[in-house]
Amino acid sequence: MKTHVYVDGFNLYYGALRSTGFKWLDLAAMCRLLLPAHDILRIAYFTARVNGRPTDPDQPLRQQLYLSALLTIPNLDIVYGHFLTKRVSLPLAGCPPDAQRSVRVIRTEEKGSDVSLAAHLLRDG
Repeated sequence: MKTHVYVDGFNLYYGALRSTGFKWLDLAAMCRLLLPAHDILRIAYFTARVNGRPTDPDQPLRQQLYLSALLTIPNLDIVYGHFLTKRVSLPLAGCPPDAQRSVRVIRTEEKGSDVSLAAHLLRDG
């Protein structure tokens, strides 16, 4: 069976790889193991470039190394969304309602990859 595989990079990383020692997952090998009777024509990897954080300024470099490794897979394409970082105020947990305080935090969001993945599924289908 001819097959296209679509991978949501952030869900894969944060849902399955982050807390493991297997961050350098070979997606082509994974596809061959999970779909042995399929002819994998294309792997589409959907992600966004991350921004460095004060606590982890090397995060973009590590991501770029992995993306460069993925690009060595002949039938793999990377489709980029956007990564947003913004400062927001959130309520501080554990404060009584009459003394509620808020703190400024850095909130990050990945945008566009889910919509792009869905659009590619529809187009390719």
